[in-house]
Amino acid sequence: MLKLCFVLTSPLVLNHYLLNHLKKLAENYRVTVCINADEVPVSSRLDPRVSLINLPITRQVNLYNDLSVLFRLIRFFQTERFDAVHSLTPKGGLLGMIAALIAQIPVRTHSFTGQVWATRSGVSRYLLKSMDKILARCATHLNADSYSQVKFLQQEKVTGNTPIHVFGAGSISGVDVVRFSANPSRRQETRQQLDIPKNTTVFLFLGRMNHDKGIKELSEAFVRLHSHHQKIHLIFVGRDEQNMIPAIQTICRNCMDSVSIIGLTPEPERYIDAADVLCLPSYREGFGSSIIEAAAMGVPSIASRIYGITDAIVEGKTGLLFAPGNIDEIQLAMQTMLDETIRKNLSNYAQERAKRDFSAERITQDWLDYYAAVLNQPKKLQ
Repeated sequence: MLKLCFVLTSPLVLNHYLLNHLKKLAENYRVTVCINADEVPVSSRLDPRVSLINLPITRQVNLYNDLSVLFRLIRFFQTERFDAVHSLTPKGGLLGMIAALIAQIPVRTHSFTGQVWATRSGVSRYLLKSMDKILARCATHLNADSYSQVKFLQQEKVTGNTPIHVFGAGSISGVDVVRFSANPSRRQETRQQLDIPKNTTVFLFLGRMNHDKGIKELSEAFVRLHSHHQKIHLIFVGRDEQNMIPAIQTICRNCMDSVSIIGLTPEPERYIDAADVLCLPSYREGFGSSIIEAAAMGVPSIASRIYGITDAIVEGKTGLLFAPGNIDEIQLAMQTMLDETIRKNLSNYAQERAKRDFSAERITQDWLDYYAAVLNQPKKLQ
């Protein structure tokens, strides 16, 4: 049986995006995952046939730790002689692809899911971009989770002449249309738990909470709108990575009764059900999976007009777009979404498109087809 190894940093990526792919791959391959399992717990839904190797891979640069992990990966790859190594996340990609090249792994794949350096400048941008260039040169195959990201990477001359594959219509995992389906009773229950009054329009942020996600800008736009429309509510769901909660509380200090902060949850669908509009005012995004998860449940989105998100939203048909960081435009998009007729029209098309183009089954099948193809290709070392 052929052997595959996946290298990534955070269990959050594994838990949210890869469980179904790995389950299906494990039917035909011996699958191993190298990950920092101490960061957050690995999901109990991980298929028992998948082997888990705990490595202290961190997102932050730590030269001693990074070199230690690199050498451990090289030894591990040389011992196990995998047929393919597939990396995700920037640090997992850099260490995984270098180690796989040195260990002479025949198929070396990296999946780009957004570029940290896209919002940086100066030396920081140069160094982080150089890391992506290095891992791209070490890989034999490259993937991205959106077609607009492919265009961005090529324009920035990150990937050289290596073709970049996109699974299905985009995203890493697609959307589980059974799990992410509307449940009216759950909607009512969640709104009651959050003490949200009836006839209130609920906006939802769902994702990692950091500066690049536009948390402060969304909070400011909400406060401005709330001064004119009291029957609105804002929910934040996700892991606070950069101490964003105090910032939200400061900005929204005069309307905190209309704001709920949930934190990380294993049931994002519960809060999508409670919402009328998903908000993703991000400055950088590989795709925006929360957008199609919400769409599958009939919840339209407002989001930044940036690469990645423009694949997830058809402007004016499944959601509204605004310039990243433009608080006036965010407020206007939120205000437009107070119209129930507009929301309903966007909802219908968004739900139809999510189920048609982004089903998890379709994306998983593309992963299976991809590996069937690349592992049968001549294994020429580069």
